[in-house]
Amino acid sequence: QVQLVESGGGLVQAGGSLRLSCVDSGRTFSMYRMGWFRQAPGEERKFVARLSRNGDTTNYADSVKGRFTASRDNAKNTVYLQMNSLKPEDTAIYFCAATMRMGVRTQVYDYNYWGQGTQVTVSS
Repeated sequence: QVQLVESGGGLVQAGGSLRLSCVDSGRTFSMYRMGWFRQAPGEERKFVARLSRNGDTTNYADSVKGRFTASRDNAKNTVYLQMNSLKPEDTAIYFCAATMRMGVRTQVYDYNYWGQGTQVTVSS
C-alpha cells in the first residue's frame, strides 16, 4: 500500500526557491514511478514532473523546465521537487503521485496513488 504525504510548501517571493518533499510510508516505494502535479484555483490538475523508478530519467512540463528539478531517494522513500526562480503563476497546490504503469506518464488518470497536497504561494 502506498501512502504519500507532501510537505515543504509555503509563501515565497517571486524569484525565490522552495523544496517540496513527499514521503511514502509503505514498503514498495522503489517499485513506483513518481509524478508531481499542481492545481491552481479554478483550474484542472496539471503535470509538472515525473521520475523513473530509480530516478535516472526525469521529464518536465515546458512551463517548469530549467527551473524545477525532481529527484528521489529510495532509501528514504522520498521524492523531492526543487523549485527555483519561482513565479506568481507557479502558485498552486502541489501533489505527488505514484504509478506502476510503465513508460513516461503525464496524465492524472495514469496515477493510482496521491498525496493530500501542499500549498505553494508565490507573491509578486
